[in-house]
Amino acid sequence: MSTDTRAAAPEVRISGIDPHWWRQAAVYQIYPRSFADADGNGIGDLQGIITRVPYLAQLGIDAVWLSPFYPSALADGGYDVDDYRDVDPKIGTLEEFDQMVAALHAEGIRVVVDIVPNHSSDRHEWFRQALAAEPGSPERERYIFRDGTGPEGAEPPTDWTSIFGGPAWTRVPDGQWYLHLFAPEQPDFNWANPEVRADFLKTLRFWSDRGVDGFRIDVAHALTKDLTDPLPSEAELDAIPRDAGQHPIWDRDEVHEIYAEWRRVFDSYDPPRTAVAEAWVERHRRPRYASAEGLGQAFEFDLLTQEFDAAAFKDVVVDSLSLAAESGSSSTWVLSNHDVVRHATRYGLPPLPETVGTTEQDRKQGAAWVLAGAPEDQLDREKGERRARAATLFELALPGSAYLYQGEELGLHEVGDIPDEARQDPTFFRSPGVDKGRDGCRVPLPWSSTGLTFGFGSSSAHLPQPQWFADYAVEAQERVDGSTLEMYRAALHLRRELQTDETLEWIETGRDDVLAFRRPGGWVTVTNFGEDDAALPSGEVLLASSPLVGGRLPGATTVWLRESQS
Repeated sequence: MSTDTRAAAPEVRISGIDPHWWRQAAVYQIYPRSFADADGNGIGDLQGIITRVPYLAQLGIDAVWLSPFYPSALADGGYDVDDYRDVDPKIGTLEEFDQMVAALHAEGIRVVVDIVPNHSSDRHEWFRQALAAEPGSPERERYIFRDGTGPEGAEPPTDWTSIFGGPAWTRVPDGQWYLHLFAPEQPDFNWANPEVRADFLKTLRFWSDRGVDGFRIDVAHALTKDLTDPLPSEAELDAIPRDAGQHPIWDRDEVHEIYAEWRRVFDSYDPPRTAVAEAWVERHRRPRYASAEGLGQAFEFDLLTQEFDAAAFKDVVVDSLSLAAESGSSSTWVLSNHDVVRHATRYGLPPLPETVGTTEQDRKQGAAWVLAGAPEDQLDREKGERRARAATLFELALPGSAYLYQGEELGLHEVGDIPDEARQDPTFFRSPGVDKGRDGCRVPLPWSSTGLTFGFGSSSAHLPQPQWFADYAVEAQERVDGSTLEMYRAALHLRRELQTDETLEWIETGRDDVLAFRRPGGWVTVTNFGEDDAALPSGEVLLASSPLVGGRLPGATTVWLRESQS
């Protein structure tokens, strides 16, 4: 990894900072390569983000979360990291990173960055050293190398399949094999190695010293592994329960020793740095990731996996608030991100097959079905957008943190018709014809209604944009009453005014397809998940996701009210 001789810029502090700001924050995820391209190379960059800071401030968010911006061959959209303590020269420099942090902090916007600790890139300095070294060397001990099986070790150590499809082991020229749970370009670290643990502590301090306020931890449940011989087969591995902290790969108890050490680093700063875990684990296993002794917060993706259904939404909220109370953290609400089909599209398609559940693999199966099994001719765009707006206002009214994905404030749909030769996601290449991958939610944003890239940059974008983007561009929606962008802006600013504590009280509506709840101060949210209009409680209408008709709440609509004071 790079040395730490590069001095950090003087930290720009946010005045009057609240160490608990994250508990009910609205966090906006930026996928840097697809946000804004300032230098015209077709790839979004840090200067592009800097130019759009006024837009982010006007939106009303509390923080941005940056997906990886590190040097990378982009074998997995930047999640194959060459150097954890530098910026990809295609998108900027460390000096520009400092300028970006300062610009965001000047607007009161915190900065969260992605950390990818399960694996590095195969171009990483350490992995190149491992390939040059002999089997059993200290250099190889930083990763997971094994001898093969069969004659002359020509077969992999196991028949395991990677998350992206294909074998989970790749052979190197001297005959050994290395483990990669994801793409071959992403070799897994050996977290039993003290060097690995120490170097990631340096990385956390490096970015914290540059003013970063928090971290999103990628695949947080996979770092520690028990690869004691004999290794299980794929079938045996799949049969091992994941609910007791003893699975060979996923969600092992000892991973929390790592995060306890990280927490000591976070708490050494004033205010303490925050962290949120991406951990697809069993329900009762989530609170430990979110505990004050660990990362402090964990994503709960259950709302994201549900159909637009009142009972399903209520069950998720009740359960998530219960888990938050158990951990002492706050809930996290997510409807879209860089890994899943955008929710405006999901809600406009026929229901997912009953076989699709809530595990990580099921989610990927569901995404594949949405894109391959439910083609665009089955997409009701208007219904999807209407439901997405209603779900968003429901989400933003809940106690806890709301994580928003760039472009959802424009009502963007998934781009499903990307030519095969333009695709970039390894999921597509390792499962051709089965899973179209995640490129459809990573297409660069439309800022203007005209131009080669709709204002994204001055040259062709790295993923092609469809012509219908013109109708969803920022330019087409700004100052347009009732547009999705203006609804998001109004909601996020109102949310800051209305949020107080983290309690919620359900209100009986008399209908199974209508949910209502009250937050402190008389803030009431009512969502009609059905098709027939519904009665509204008395009170002042603050915001609605769709126009109200005759004083009633139409189907697929959410309204925020302030209760009348008796």
